[in-house]
Amino acid sequence: MIIDCHTHLNNYQDEAVADLDGCVDRLVRDMRRYRVDAALVLTSYKVTPGRPSTRAVVEATRAHANLFVVAGLSATSFSPRELDEIRPGVEQGRIKGLKIYPGYEPFYPSDARLAPAMAFAREHRLPVMIHSGDTYTPKGKLKYAHPLHVDELAVDNPEVDFVICHIGNPWIRDTMEVLYKNANVYTDFSGLVLGDFEDRFESYMRRQVQEMLLYGVQPEKCLYGTDWPIASMQSYLDFMNELRMPPADRRLVMYQNAIRLFRLPIEAPVAGGSPFGRL
Repeated sequence: MIIDCHTHLNNYQDEAVADLDGCVDRLVRDMRRYRVDAALVLTSYKVTPGRPSTRAVVEATRAHANLFVVAGLSATSFSPRELDEIRPGVEQGRIKGLKIYPGYEPFYPSDARLAPAMAFAREHRLPVMIHSGDTYTPKGKLKYAHPLHVDELAVDNPEVDFVICHIGNPWIRDTMEVLYKNANVYTDFSGLVLGDFEDRFESYMRRQVQEMLLYGVQPEKCLYGTDWPIASMQSYLDFMNELRMPPADRRLVMYQNAIRLFRLPIEAPVAGGSPFGRL
């Protein structure tokens, strides 16, 4: 089984053009092609024609029982009314988490403006995903996206689970420390590359992730994600296949941790007898 915990339905080709239905079709097609059983779709911190609202994504994915939504929030324009708007999706089981975007917006994860969102996450047992590390756009401000800033948020909100996205790349060792110190912090492997892995970078990144898994982070703390469509599903699966992990650890990373952390209504298969990607 494979669960991709980090995908998007944004039209990155042209944000001025709406293409939500087309993006859903392409996501479902790639999931079938690469035998991805379920995915979490993260909405953006802003709404444009090419970046649909959380409400629109919930409606567009409603017919797909294996697609779940993580609601993106803006810190700079946040209003508690946004929580009222997403509450029905949470109560219906369609929205499984929240996402904030420090670095893309100029705020630190512990910004007091988001305190109502943290209370909402605690009330509904929603993990909060946090952009960390490099930004897709050069206009991002990296000082806000350092994974060490998640430590303060985790300490002040011990009943909320947090996910450091992109393993905080390039600050992977700092991410390792935050995970080691805080029981309520996890990480995903998404967004390490644009498109496909190139050979040299793949070799370099494989060493970093392998070291993290062997020496620094328990596999129970790691989640498989791609950042599709920014990153290729096929290239990511090839990358994961090259990592040395015991089968039990691989199952944790590829789907068991996501089912547990996001409380997905998915029955995990019994291990044994099937090749990776077909469990």
